[in-house]
This record gives sequence, C-alpha cells and structure tokens, in this order.
Amino acid sequence: MGGSKAYPYGSTNVVRAQVLAALGVLKLATAGQLHRLMAPGHKDNKAFRNAALDLARHGLTVSEGSSRDGHKIWSLTPLGLDAAAEVLGRPVGEMGGTARGAARSGAPHAMAVNETVIAMTRTPAATTRPVPRQHQPEEPSTAPATVAPTPDAQPDPVPSGLGWIGSWTTEVPLNASSSKTNRAGVRVDAVLQAPEAELPVLFVEVDNCTEPADFLAAKFEKYVRYFRARMKSSLGTEMPAWRAHYRPSGRDGHPPVLIAFNPGTRIGPQALKNRMNTVMHLTRTVWSGAWHTDPNYGAQEGYYDYHDAIPILFTTLDRLRDGGPRGLVWWRCGHGRWETLTDALANPNDHAAWSARTEERRALRRQAEQERQREQEQAAASAQRSPRRTPELWPGEPAPLPASAVPACERCGEPLTGRGEDAPEDGRHCPSCRSDIYQYPTLRQALLGRRPHGT
Repeated sequence: MGGSKAYPYGSTNVVRAQVLAALGVLKLATAGQLHRLMAPGHKDNKAFRNAALDLARHGLTVSEGSSRDGHKIWSLTPLGLDAAAEVLGRPVGEMGGTARGAARSGAPHAMAVNETVIAMTRTPAATTRPVPRQHQPEEPSTAPATVAPTPDAQPDPVPSGLGWIGSWTTEVPLNASSSKTNRAGVRVDAVLQAPEAELPVLFVEVDNCTEPADFLAAKFEKYVRYFRARMKSSLGTEMPAWRAHYRPSGRDGHPPVLIAFNPGTRIGPQALKNRMNTVMHLTRTVWSGAWHTDPNYGAQEGYYDYHDAIPILFTTLDRLRDGGPRGLVWWRCGHGRWETLTDALANPNDHAAWSARTEERRALRRQAEQERQREQEQAAASAQRSPRRTPELWPGEPAPLPASAVPACERCGEPLTGRGEDAPEDGRHCPSCRSDIYQYPTLRQALLGRRPHGT
C-alpha cells in the first residue's frame, strides 16, 4: 500500500502505537518480535517494519545493529521514549533508559528476555480486516478448491498467556534505600504484574547459560536484602520496602522469582539439569522455610514457616513456548515435580495447611466421640426396653433348681446346709442331726435309750 508524505512507508496509527508501546517496555527488539508480541494475527512482520521506518523518519526510533541471526534491531530515541510513555500511560521517570548502543553487539540477552516475555504473554491472534481488491479477475481461478474442515475437526487449543505488554517492565533496578548499608541492589530482567490473573508480582530472570551457576545463585543474596528492607508507611507503621512499588502477594514469604533457562545449543540436556541442581543447592537457604514440629504428633508432623523465604521457580524457554505459562512447565525448588504456575506458587506444607490438618483431626475425634456416645445411649435404651430372659439350655440339660428350693432335713425339717464337723455328710440330715446320729451313745443312753431330738 502506498504511504503519505508524512509516513511514506504506509504504516497505520495503530501499528505505530504498538511499536512504541513494545519498544517502551522491551527497550529494543526486532520487527519479528514486535509482530509476535503485539499482533501475531498479521500475516507477517512487514507492517511493523514499515511502522519502525516511519517512526525513524520522525526521530522516534533508531536501528544501530542486528541480532545474531541477522535481523535488524530497533530501539527508541529519547524523543521516542517520551512518546512511548504517552502510549503506555506511564510517567516518563518510570520508562528507564533507551538502551543506546546495546544492539551493536547483537544483544543476545535482551533478545532472550524478549522471547521470554513473548512466550509468557502469548497475545491472542486477533483477526484483521481484509483489504479489498481493486481489480477482480474476469475468469474464475483455476486453483483447487479448499476443503472445508468438518465440524468434528477442532484445532488444537492455543495455551493462554498472562497479562499484556502493559503488564511488563524490563531492566528494573531494585534498590532499597537504607542508612545501614550502601550495597548495590539487584537489577531484575523483567517484572510481571497481572493481578487480573490472581497472581502476585513475578520477578523474572533469564539465564543464557553463559556464566557460571555461582553467578546466578549469588544474585539471590541481593534479592534477600531487597525483600528484607523495611520502611515506614504513610500511617507510621513498618512495612516491607518493596510494598511501596508492588501489590502484596497474598502469600507467606517474599514475592516469587522465576528463572527461565535458555541453553540454546550451548549446553546439552544433562548439563542444563546439572546447572539447575547447582543453583537449587546454592540457594537452599533462600527458598527453604524453617521447620516447626508439632509436639502433639511427633517429629514427623509440623509445618514450614515461609515468612523469610523466596519461592524460586525454574523453567526453560522451550517449555514456555510449547506449553505456555499456565501449563506444567514450572519446577518449584522444594516441590520436586513439574507443576502449573498456581500449584507451584502454593505452599502445601505451610502453617495454613498444618492448621487445616489439625482442624480435620479434631473434627474426626469429635465425630468418633459422638459416635461412641450414640452407641452407649442406644445400648442403655435397649437394655431398658428388653425384659430379662432365662438363658436357653442345651437339649437334655436339667433345669437348675430355684435358689429358694433347698432340701430339708428328714429328721428335724431344717434346711440341709453346711457340713458337719463330727459326723460324715449323708445328704439327708442337717449337721446337728448328723452329730446326734453318728455320736457314740453314753452309758445312760445305752441303758435308758436316747431322748427324742428337741425334748
């Protein structure tokens, strides 16, 4: 399409605004990256090349070099930075620098940061308005007709992303002002703020695997100092210094830090795995919480306190491109498996989880106690309703005598109980009668006879 005198390359206001917004965040990018980040529904990146060229004629953009794969890199001039702040609705003081001269070396790290932002944002491909043809062909086209897809043939769903270009900031210095130390802060590669996705602020580091793993792990010492810094709020209370710039995370501990590894062809899979394990081992004191034991259930039961811990999540640029930021592409240090971002940010063994387990155990004990009381009440009620029954006898077994039916003495009629000490037991007489019967007679008794008993 032909352009105008002001914009000879024929760019539109929409695309020029998209270029300014993207370069205001990324600082420098290729036309292909601008295309994939802002409008992947376009057929190619020609519209963004033309917009960058038109903006360059007005002194807003400049190209000072090319990427390692030969694509021209565009960045903003100071005047273009002011225009980008207007498009993004941000103060000029928050826009950062213009990255002048960074493109002369190919900017490999900046290109990797751009690819990470593109893979996490995943701007949906919006349909574009078709351009009407000026001259219609007189004869029908001889090209083969396109077969319409069947209703059952559904395209694979595209993984959704997080935020939009305005949700990102790059090359952000994290400096906590403190009178006790003059140590330098940390410069984070990218920061994502997407509260609409119910996520805390995410600090993103991109590692091209060109430096030793110790350098990357040492960066977290600066993160710890920054997150631990305190300041006075407007109400006079003490609060974390990072809260002056970012929303509260709503979780225990400090905001999470995401590391996107971009090994490329520099190292293999095993070397990348070793690098991840080294970083995880060197930062263990940063991401691991303090263990607290529950004295009621032994050393195996308790919780971790993440109040002073930084959640560290690993991923790779290839995984982000294939599965999207909402897929199983995150490895949380300490979890030991690939998870979604929501699961990786959760703390399944923190104080809240321990409180939930404790309450569940209490509920189970209350339920068991209520069940035991219910059984006891039912047993007592059943005993009151049911009369006593004589126990059943086996066939042929004689029925027991009643307790009152005790045999009587044949001589005196008294109960036949006890044992005689002087006379043997005969089963017919009481002990007194047995003593009389079996006692040797005296001389008088032998001559005169015995007296009747009881006289």
